[in-house]
Amino acid sequence: MNNKIKTFSAVAALALGSFSATDVYANDANIVRLATTTSTYHSGLLDYLLPEFQKDSGYEVQVLAAGTGKALKMGENGDVDLVMTHAPKAEANFVEKGYGVEPKSLMYNDFVLVGPEADPAHIHGMKDVTEAFKKMAEADVTFVSRGDDSGTNKKELNLWAQTKIEPNFGGYKAVGQGMGPTLNMTSELQAYTLTDRGTWLAYQNKLDLEIMVEGDKRLFNPYQVILINPERYKNLNTKGAQAFSDWLVSDKGQAMINSFKLNGKQLFTADAK
Repeated sequence: MNNKIKTFSAVAALALGSFSATDVYANDANIVRLATTTSTYHSGLLDYLLPEFQKDSGYEVQVLAAGTGKALKMGENGDVDLVMTHAPKAEANFVEKGYGVEPKSLMYNDFVLVGPEADPAHIHGMKDVTEAFKKMAEADVTFVSRGDDSGTNKKELNLWAQTKIEPNFGGYKAVGQGMGPTLNMTSELQAYTLTDRGTWLAYQNKLDLEIMVEGDKRLFNPYQVILINPERYKNLNTKGAQAFSDWLVSDKGQAMINSFKLNGKQLFTADAK
């Protein structure tokens, strides 16, 4: 079974609400369990990186893709060895409470607001994303929210908070889905949504949507990699997790992140510090 099939199995188990990493993956010194966001999975980045890491290190990384909130919860429960997420405040809280150690800046991309060509909210080309959010609410257009406590969902709710508008207008739909399904639903409904650029680039050719707003500094989307605290749990593969974390921020790992492209476009910018 390849990494992509293993990842899909984990996602399906999460959707059923019956998942425990230790139920699926046996303890093995050569296996590293990574909980990460759906954006790193749907974009294809991990399928690009992991074979090279395995070749270099001998470790096999088994991926559990979920929203950031669920990924961090797996870390809190000691079900994984490390996490790769993109919600800075939640990550800081995770480390502060002693669940995670050695957080490292890894890479960044950005979020974009997408919608239908008809653009009933008249926001295409706006530079201020919060003003665009206000116009969508005032026009009561259909907005599809992931509603899944992911990093993207956290960013979206933060932007609504900045507008001082409660996202409870008639067209607002929280669907509790990952980014790929949310984009598909948005396209079918000819609605609007917020997405990370990586998943957008992976899906855009299948969608009847366009980028409405991009480039606002508030749409910046940083990713970190964080080890689970080995003092809290005894069943962790901290040695393997450390090897993977170090490899990701190494010159080779960072160069590979920068070189990963889809349809000729770079999806992530390496940002190890």
